[in-house]
Amino acid sequence: MGNFSSVKDFVIVGFPGLQPHYYGLISAVLFLVYVFTLVGNAVFFTAFVTTKSLQRSVYYFIINLVVCDVLFSTATLPKIISRYWFQDGTISFLGCFVQMFFVHYLGSVCSNVLVVMAMDRYAAICYPLQYHSLMTNRNVFILIIGSWILSLAGPLMIVIRAYPLPYCAENTIIHCYCDHGSITTLACTDRSLYSIPALIYALVVLVGSFAVIIFSYCSIFVAVMRISSTQGRMKTFSTCSPQLIMIALYFLPRCLIYLFSNIGVKYSTDLRLLIVMMYNLLPPMINPLIYCLRTEEVKKILKRPFQKKQIGIPLQSV
Repeated sequence: MGNFSSVKDFVIVGFPGLQPHYYGLISAVLFLVYVFTLVGNAVFFTAFVTTKSLQRSVYYFIINLVVCDVLFSTATLPKIISRYWFQDGTISFLGCFVQMFFVHYLGSVCSNVLVVMAMDRYAAICYPLQYHSLMTNRNVFILIIGSWILSLAGPLMIVIRAYPLPYCAENTIIHCYCDHGSITTLACTDRSLYSIPALIYALVVLVGSFAVIIFSYCSIFVAVMRISSTQGRMKTFSTCSPQLIMIALYFLPRCLIYLFSNIGVKYSTDLRLLIVMMYNLLPPMINPLIYCLRTEEVKKILKRPFQKKQIGIPLQSV
């Protein structure tokens, strides 16, 4: 089926209620978020590549989350920064659908990577003696590749179904990037046949992933509470804390948005977009801090260059 749209491009509006004199401030904030995301994730990636002790299963999963976070921020932030910095919110018809694909694809990949990270902690704590035989390099590779490949089908399906729709009305997208909901609302046809399958897919990814993670950490909690010493329990819990913080940042705001939407809670479009932007863009910026500050091994590795410099400074006699 060919595309019969009269719309040749779309205009990303961003926050519809934002006054023009705040455009410079918003673009600067978004630019800094993007820079901090790139720098923070680059630091962790460099530490991983140059340090053999970090090349273990849990860090392989984190590196995939790093790559996913950077790609998501790169797919979404430059255009909305351009919209507020240069008043250029125009995106081509094809470019909008390409962005939509990456938004949903990378979101699915992040969900799947968080699931396999939870499975890794479950295996490490609940089956410590079998852990190394379970999490072999081969199995880790399969889990990682599976996270990326299995995430392709859903986003491809919703993009392929949405692209041929006739878009003959408004071309303004009330969002900070192109996603399925914001684009298909502009179609000159009944969108229920397209929006319902997309909603089901989103709920399956979100609820399914969250259910597996909840099961894994409930099992971990039960296993940890069986440890006799308080110190042992605290040490075991500390190995899970970085992942728990990342999971909370990723899933809880999304669940609240879906919950509020379904129980009829009313809030402004600007507030909804602010929440969406926060749960999409803050985790990629904050996650490197979590890896580095909540993981003792990474913290020690990052401190080494500074400790060496301090050791090399000669003491002056008083």
